[in-house]
Amino acid sequence: MPDDGHEHNGHEHVPSRQRRRFPGISSRAYEHPADRSALVSLRKLSGFDTVFKALSGLLPERSLRLLFLSDSVRVSDQQFAHLNDMLRDACYILDLEKVPPMYVNQDPQPNAMCIGLDEPIIVVTTGLVELLDEEEMRAVVGHEVGHALSGHAVYRTILLFLTNLAIRVAWIPLGTLAIMAIVTALREWFRKSELSADRAGLLAGQDLQASMRGLMKIAGGNHLHEMNVDAFLKQADEYEAGGDLRDSVLKILNLLPRSHPFTTIRAAELKKWAESRDYQRIMDGHYPRRTEDKDTSVSDSFRESAASYATNVKSSKDPLMKLVSDIAGGAGDLGGRVRRGFGGFASSTPTQERPTTDEPPTDEPPTDHQED
Repeated sequence: MPDDGHEHNGHEHVPSRQRRRFPGISSRAYEHPADRSALVSLRKLSGFDTVFKALSGLLPERSLRLLFLSDSVRVSDQQFAHLNDMLRDACYILDLEKVPPMYVNQDPQPNAMCIGLDEPIIVVTTGLVELLDEEEMRAVVGHEVGHALSGHAVYRTILLFLTNLAIRVAWIPLGTLAIMAIVTALREWFRKSELSADRAGLLAGQDLQASMRGLMKIAGGNHLHEMNVDAFLKQADEYEAGGDLRDSVLKILNLLPRSHPFTTIRAAELKKWAESRDYQRIMDGHYPRRTEDKDTSVSDSFRESAASYATNVKSSKDPLMKLVSDIAGGAGDLGGRVRRGFGGFASSTPTQERPTTDEPPTDEPPTDHQED
């Protein structure tokens, strides 16, 4: 049913623009299959959340809340009222009954996050507020509300804590190996959760072009007159299809330290989902409800996740993914294909001389500056 702007579940003063709302929607409706299967498995473990939160008692959550309360601006009817309206609107559309507190933090770097163990809190930076227009910001707020509805805040908080802990104990020999193994796994899950939250942002804003513009601005700043959505999306295609196996390996190495997928990839993934039958069914009112979550099958979720990965590998233009697909299909001359994929590197002889240098490498992976 369309959003009529009336009071509902305590959400008053929602913007009057007509948007479809989704009563009782389950986060399964928009979650990426890999994200969903991981969360369903965790939720199905008896007492997992209780134990997880008990073990997380050492986390400085109260300190974080006090920090934002004391050194940031809390969004309300009196402060950043337009953001408050967006927050209520997003919670109304996605039927999140309790509106999480939201803070604006002074930071020129555009960013946003949803964290918290007992209850989620949303934080956006001034850099993001100043960068995005109203509809672009609406998608970001919906993105963060999607994180809250999916229960991502708990695991995101753990990821932040473990990342900081790994830095602090880096001087201890072998001290970070176990921590970084967990961090790497959490980052892989969180990158998928970002794709889920992008979809939630689209459901809340219901303006694909605004979502695309917001991602472009995060990548290239407030220069829309210098950017083009179609050209931006072509970058994603060029990134995926370009290069050889060496480039495929470099892509993986560049991605591992990041908590977010690359921005062009996020835009391409969101556009693909917006054009899918799944999205249209949600907009038509056909979506899973939270009342059905208890009946969710773990095995079904894993099958969906496996099918999604298989489809992505089969359709991928990346040289490494093509090789994996060919191996699965029983392609011959594997050794020759690998040698050609690495540009002849594997066939080089020991007598070949290679240039040497005493200069240290200067290339560094790109900084991960994106909203959550």
